Formats: sequence, structure tokens, C-alpha cells
Amino acid sequence: MKRKNPITSKEALKFHKDGKPGKIEVAPTKTLTTQRDLSLAYSPGVAFPCLEIEKDPQTAYDYTAKGNLVAVISNGTAVLGLGDLGALASKPVMEGKAVLFKKFADIDGIDIEVDTKDVEEFINSVKYLGKTFGGINLEDIKAPECFIIEDRLKELMDIPVFHDDQHGTAIITAAAFINAIDLTNRDMKSVKIVVNGAGAAAIACIELIKKMGVPHDNVILVDRKGAIYKGREENMNPWKEKHAAKTNARTLEDAMKGADVFLGLSAKDAVSKDMVKSMADQPIIFAMANPDPEITPEAVKEVRDDAIMATGRSDYANQVNNVLGFPYIFRGALDVQASAINDEMKIAAANAIAELARETVPDEVQTAYKRQGMKFGPEYIIPVPFDHRLISTVPVAVAKAAMETGVAQKPIEDMGVYARHLRTRMNPATSYLESTFEAVRTNPKTMLFVEGEQEKMIRAAEEYQNNGYGEAVLIGREHLIHKAMDELGMDKTTLKIMNAGLSNNNKNYIEYLYERIQRRGFLQQDCQHMVHHDRNVFASCMVANGDADGLITGLSRPYSRVYDDLSMALDPNPGEQVFGLSILSIKNQMILIADATVHESPSGEQLAEIAIQSAQKARQFGLTPRVAFLSASNFGTPQRQSSINAREALDELERRKVDFEFDGEMSAAMALDEDLRSAYPFCRLKGNANILIMPDIHSAHISSQLLHKLGEGSMIGPILTGMGKPAQIVQRGSSVRDLVMLAALTAHEAD
Repeated sequence: MKRKNPITSKEALKFHKDGKPGKIEVAPTKTLTTQRDLSLAYSPGVAFPCLEIEKDPQTAYDYTAKGNLVAVISNGTAVLGLGDLGALASKPVMEGKAVLFKKFADIDGIDIEVDTKDVEEFINSVKYLGKTFGGINLEDIKAPECFIIEDRLKELMDIPVFHDDQHGTAIITAAAFINAIDLTNRDMKSVKIVVNGAGAAAIACIELIKKMGVPHDNVILVDRKGAIYKGREENMNPWKEKHAAKTNARTLEDAMKGADVFLGLSAKDAVSKDMVKSMADQPIIFAMANPDPEITPEAVKEVRDDAIMATGRSDYANQVNNVLGFPYIFRGALDVQASAINDEMKIAAANAIAELARETVPDEVQTAYKRQGMKFGPEYIIPVPFDHRLISTVPVAVAKAAMETGVAQKPIEDMGVYARHLRTRMNPATSYLESTFEAVRTNPKTMLFVEGEQEKMIRAAEEYQNNGYGEAVLIGREHLIHKAMDELGMDKTTLKIMNAGLSNNNKNYIEYLYERIQRRGFLQQDCQHMVHHDRNVFASCMVANGDADGLITGLSRPYSRVYDDLSMALDPNPGEQVFGLSILSIKNQMILIADATVHESPSGEQLAEIAIQSAQKARQFGLTPRVAFLSASNFGTPQRQSSINAREALDELERRKVDFEFDGEMSAAMALDEDLRSAYPFCRLKGNANILIMPDIHSAHISSQLLHKLGEGSMIGPILTGMGKPAQIVQRGSSVRDLVMLAALTAHEAD
């Protein structure tokens, strides 16, 4: 089966090279703006924590980053599926692993590439690093050396040592296995399992499921030479020997007959349809070879309609993905200052992941993945990777297990408080955005990049298409676009180009437009001129008539003028307001600001509707909406027109009995500071506001831009909200990244 949306060499190399080379950097966590700051951070102030740590080494967790620092270490002998590339060539992968630690669990990962294939040299290089780090993540080390290295380092070090290729895969596989066993009413004690592939991951999977209760001889391990049975001598080692079973099976085909479960960690096409036919009723098939599984779900479906299937692929249901585990396992281990990650902690993680899949899936996750009705069953036995609940579920289970087994050096007193802390630790936009992008990849859309002659639009269109979000269409003159593509070194055949003046559908668009605006002072010849010569009007007509899924524009013209162009052909959603919503992520909190683009001075009724629609958007991001109507005054002191508008908005929200907290008018400081609001005991906001409704367009635009430019966070938008058809207007000066992100969000709205 052809992989969907393959990553090209050119695209990947550009990604890693652009800007600062690589994917990670070191940033200070303290303000360093004055000489006194520097004196506190370094000499002489740094001497005081040094002396405290000398007296009590455990205080290193209090005064340094040790407790949030993981070393990602490899010698490059088994890099992805590429083999022995050497230590230096493994560095991009190790940096990528560090990025995943940060992205999913706010753990600072530092990559270390050890340039030796000698086991003893490697062990000696790593064992002295324990004072620096809170944990060691071993990665891409070939078997059987990886077994020796991990076991020895666990003996020598007093911090967690975890080989993710082994245990990460095993834990996620175990979670899916638990639920598949449950769905098919099987018993751990009697289930018969075939494991194909005898590498590090396969051995780890076998060991974990046996620790969970599966009997030794119920698992048949198969390698390239066939079944591993008691007495086999060819191509054996101690780790294979440990799992040799009493069996008459000699081949994979023999082993598969009557088997309940197949776990594949081997190679493409290793399993035939006939083998699947020979399995027991309701077979459980985890074909986890990457990039292509041992057998595809389509092939299984042809011969068995009762199978439960999982793969390592994101384009199929039930993806066994290590990112569901390792960031959160280390998060829990670090937070209790665990001395090891033991089997009980691994099993606790597997059970937590399995249990999460049985819970009701939040609307925002279902919406983001475009899988309404997602619920526990054969097509959903494991959570999706960007389920925001993982961060507050798996670390708690791991921390509890660490405490119960005596490896936690800093037990957590209140797990409820800990879970709440975890929920607020991460950037709340991340999970939503990434799951949204993944959903678009599974349901790609045709997107119009209207100012197609602009270099940024061309690059954004290429990236949109290469990311697998759908077909990108550049609107503009072909010869100018081709010239720009030549200058960029791009393949001119990859992107579709449309010229507004040469479209075969212009007659339909002119008739459509004339029927809409003929009573607004426009003649048919005016409509003809606009369709032929105004790219925004032309593109809007395409979207309105279903010839494209959405559009993105705005790089070269004022926002208001572009909005007027789009309004010629596109209407708001019935009963809704069109407005601009800026979404800011600053220091792990998300704030929505409206209206930044459309309404010059909204009325009370308009403010109320903007608040309702903003609350709906906030819920998509997993937020509990808390709305504050902002002003220069607080509850009528002093009296201003903005006070009157805010009170009218409050009255309207009360009349409509909305299901979110709201109040105003109030200053921004009061909206974001619960202590200041204590002077007004009647205030309805129980926590700090996360939706700020501004009194006018100027306040919204200026404040959102200032926060973005001066803050440490990121901004999405302003997103044009309330349009009946998907269309986005970008800010002049937007980056290519901004364009691609808004185009993907527009594609997501197309459903």
C-alpha cells in the first residue's frame, strides 16, 4: 500500500536546516536583565546553592534543573529502520526525541551521541552522567547490546534508565492488548500468542505480557529462522533462549494456526491472508512493522471480518505509538524523583492508557480527529496520540506505582492536586492543533492560496500540500508564478495554478455574484469585471459554488478591503457574527481575544454573540470558558459608553441562559487577577478569565499584537470566525508558518 503524503528529502532537509539549524535550543528560566540578575545566576550568588547541595545532594532537585532533565543517549547502531548509521548521524533523531519530551510532557531532553560500539566503553561513558540528569532515555541501540547496556546501567545508576525502543513499544502494545483481550472476552491465563520478530521491542513485549499473567508456553516467538522452541540451537542467544517455548511449531505458519493474538515487530508482508484465516475466532492482530505492516487492515478485512487490528501507522485506527507512553512515564518518574522505572510502573502506565480508551472521548478530541462517535470498541482500543488527557492520567499512575514499590524519593501527598497541576503545565493549544492537523491529513481539502504570485503564498502552498493537508491551488498569473518558483528552485509541476481571467466557470460565477448584489448598485458588467480581475472575489465565488473547500488571502492588502471582497460572495453563518479571534498561548496558558478585525465598535448584542461564539471555540481547545468584558472602568466606575455596551451584553447573556461564566465591565488586570476581584464579591468569575471581549476593534488588535510581540508565547490568528464558508484573511507580514497553520485550520473548518 502506498504511504499517504510521503515526506520528501528536500522538505525534510529544509525543515532541519532553516533558521537555527536543528530542533532544540537552551533558554534561561530566570529573568536576566540586570547586573544583579547575573550576579544571582552566576558569581557570587551561585555559590549558595552549591554549598547547600554539598551538604545535602538531594537539594540539587530544588536548586537546579536536574529534576526535569532527561538525557537522550544513542550510539547510532540501530537508527529508526535505517540500521547502523553511527553516532553523529543519529543526532537528528535524538534531537527529535528531545522535542517530543518537551512537547508532550514539558521535560527538557538533552541529546548525547556516544561514538563507540563497544559495550563497556558505552556503559562507562553514561554511568558518570547520573549527577547531571533526572533520567536516562536510551535510544536506537541494536540488540543484543541494548539488553546488556540497559541492565548494567540500571545496576550502576540511581536514576531511571529506560530503553524506549524496548519498553515504550511494550507498554503501548500492552495497553492495546489489555483492551483487545477485554473486548473478545479472553483470559490472560489461556490466550495463545505469536510474536514475529526477536529484536529488542519484541523481547520487551513478551516479557511485559508475561509479567501481566500470560503463561510462558502460551507465547511462541518467531524469528527469521522460524519458531523458537525448546532445544533449538541455530541462531540463538540468551534472550531468545529465555523465551523458547514447548511447541511443535517450526514456522510462522505453524504457529499462527489457532492463535488468538499476533504481535508483529518484524517486516512488511510477513503475514499472509491464509495465516490470518487459520487463527482463532475474533483474532487480535497487531501488525506493527514500520513503515509498512506485516499485513494491512484491508488484507485482513478481506478474509476476516471479526478481527481487531492495530498497526504502527497514523492513517489506520488503533495506532501503537510510543509517544503515548515515554513522555508521561518519565514525567511521573521525575516528579517523584524515582530511582528507577520498574515493571510495576510500566504495567501501571499500560493500565492507565488502556483505561483512558474506555472513557468517554471529549468532544474536542473527536472534533479534532473528525471521528464523531469515537468510543471504546474494535476501532478504538487505544487513545489517539494528541489526547490532552494523557498528561494528567499516565504520570499519576506511574507516580503512584513508584511510591507503592518504594522507588519514589519524593512522594506526592495529594494526587488530585498533582493531576490538576499536570493539566495546566502544557501549552493547551498544542494538542488541539496537532490533532487538528492529523484530522485534516485523514480528510484532505482543496485550498485556494489567493495571492499566488507572492513568494510566501507559493512556499505555504507547497508546504500545505507536502504536509498532506490536501491540494493547494495558487490563484494568479501562471508566468509570474512560474518565474517565482524558478527563483525558489521549486518543481513547477507540483502545484495547480488558476488564473481568474481564464477560468471556464466564470460565467457561473458572474451569474451567482450578480444575483447576490444586483440590488446593491452593481451591474452585471461590474460583476464580470470583479470575477475576471479581483482574485479575492473570484476565489470566494469558487468556494461559494463548491469548486474549492476554502481560501486564504490577505498578504498584500488591508484586512478591511479583503473582508469587503470576500463578503461580495460569502455570507456569515445564520444568526452568527463574523469577527476576528486572536488565540494567544503565553506561559502555558491560553487567552482568546475578540474582536480584532471586523467590528469597529460593537453593540451590546454583538458583544454577547461574539462571547458565545468565542466560548464555543474555547471548548474546542479543551478550555472551560470564562468571559470578561473589558473596559478602562470597573463595574461602572467611571461611567463610559463601553460600560453601557458591556451591561447590555451581560443582560443578553443572562436572557439566553448561557452555560459559561461571564462578567464585566472590568479592566484587563482585574480579569486576570483573582485577588483584585476580591474587592467585588458579586463578581461571577470564579477563576481568571480566558476569553477577553474588547470594547472595540482598536483595543483588541493593539492588545493582541503587543502581547504576541512582547510576550514569550505564540499567537494563532486572528481567525476569521462566523463565516458560512471556510475563508481566512491573514495579517500582512504573516510568516509561511502562519499561512500554513491558518490554511490547515481553514481546511478543518470545511467539514
